[in-house]
Amino acid sequence: MITVVLPAHLRTLAGVSGDVSLEVAAPATQRSVLNALEARYPMLQGAIRDHVTLQRRPFVRFFACQEDLSHESPDAPLPEPVARGIEPFFIIGAIAGGSSQSFDVLNSNPSYDHSS
Repeated sequence: MITVVLPAHLRTLAGVSGDVSLEVAAPATQRSVLNALEARYPMLQGAIRDHVTLQRRPFVRFFACQEDLSHESPDAPLPEPVARGIEPFFIIGAIAGGSSQSFDVLNSNPSYDHSS
């Protein structure tokens, strides 16, 4: 049994309130976990991976055992603790935007209220 931790917006879309437990045949891979997740929660199809290419969406990341697995092959075996159900497989919605320059612009703007 593999435990998948979804971000809040995907939990809402799937209609679940907590972590998801999935039966995945060995060897457990990103692809097999995502296939099982989308089979059980079809409303997630296209939210994590592209409908056609099945490639990970740009602002979605996969983590397990404190490692970023986002750029690993989808067919590479997941770490043993994940495959055995000891550690969860995290699907994270990445946050993008801003830079140190944006911060400098805000700090140099006298009309921006820095107290809030």
